[in-house]
Amino acid sequence: MDNIQEIVKLAVEALEDVKGKDIVSLDTRELTSLFQHMIVATGDSNRQVKALANSVAVKLKEAGVDLVGTEGQESGEWVLVDAGDVVVHVMLPAVRDYYDLEALWGGQKPSFTPAGGKPWSAL
Repeated sequence: MDNIQEIVKLAVEALEDVKGKDIVSLDTRELTSLFQHMIVATGDSNRQVKALANSVAVKLKEAGVDLVGTEGQESGEWVLVDAGDVVVHVMLPAVRDYYDLEALWGGQKPSFTPAGGKPWSAL
């Protein structure tokens, strides 16, 4: 299966099947050549994060999508499912809040002031 939108649809359905929360789908074609689409979702527990990622992997494989791999299954705090042009991140709420991938990949440039340091922002 090569249709990116169909892969995204299947991945989102797989996340919804296991009650994933706050599912966000981002088109990243203009931001990077590494992948075309990123999906971010939240799970309430390590077990649910693992189950969400597994649901995505199984559903995509059943549809004939070749997965590059998965990372993070051991801890279940942040699991990545890499389907090549579509990358799925499933995280615990605290991890998602901390890394804030939507802001990073949504086109907003990150900025912060470290404790006792000078403010900086990405160029």
